[in-house]
Amino acid sequence: MKTVTKENIYETVINKSRFISYLAPVQSVEEAKEYLAGLKMRYPDATHHVSAFIVGLGGENGRYSDDGEPSGTAGLPVFDVLRKNGLTNCICVVIRYFGGIKLGAGGLVRAYSKSASENVKTAMVVPIISYDNLKISFSYRFINDVEQVLSAYQIINKTFSHIVQIEIRVPSDQTDGLIKILTEKTLGQIEIKKS
Repeated sequence: MKTVTKENIYETVINKSRFISYLAPVQSVEEAKEYLAGLKMRYPDATHHVSAFIVGLGGENGRYSDDGEPSGTAGLPVFDVLRKNGLTNCICVVIRYFGGIKLGAGGLVRAYSKSASENVKTAMVVPIISYDNLKISFSYRFINDVEQVLSAYQIINKTFSHIVQIEIRVPSDQTDGLIKILTEKTLGQIEIKKS
């Protein structure tokens, strides 16, 4: 899954209608609703505030709204753009100012899809990385080897008592490899707990 790092705006005019697309990071359904409410206050005279958002590391929470456009012609196409790009923890709101020319159902789908997809193309999209915290305990005799291996990772805490204890943050996809290397470097004389 991927997400966006900051708010991004894309604007286009299609058959005299003005479409302003906002794409922004959000961490919860509530935050998505607040973001949408803020844009409605900022653009109170807009004809439509079409929205779609996906929240959750697995993209499990998602909703969309046509905001008065014919059913399925606005919110769903925007939602599909987010889903097809593997995005989560973000909201896309497309604000429309009607220009006097009706676009028809197909035209609306194309206009909202284009507004969302062009915004995604210009946004700062990054992969979402999940992390594991590891608590490592070992004898002082291995400190140089262990610290050399851990230099590439974020150290959260170090405690020196009768043994060395280090807590680190590791990208989840690197955890198993790191555990194997540490076990080899310490001849199996290490305790590693994942939390």
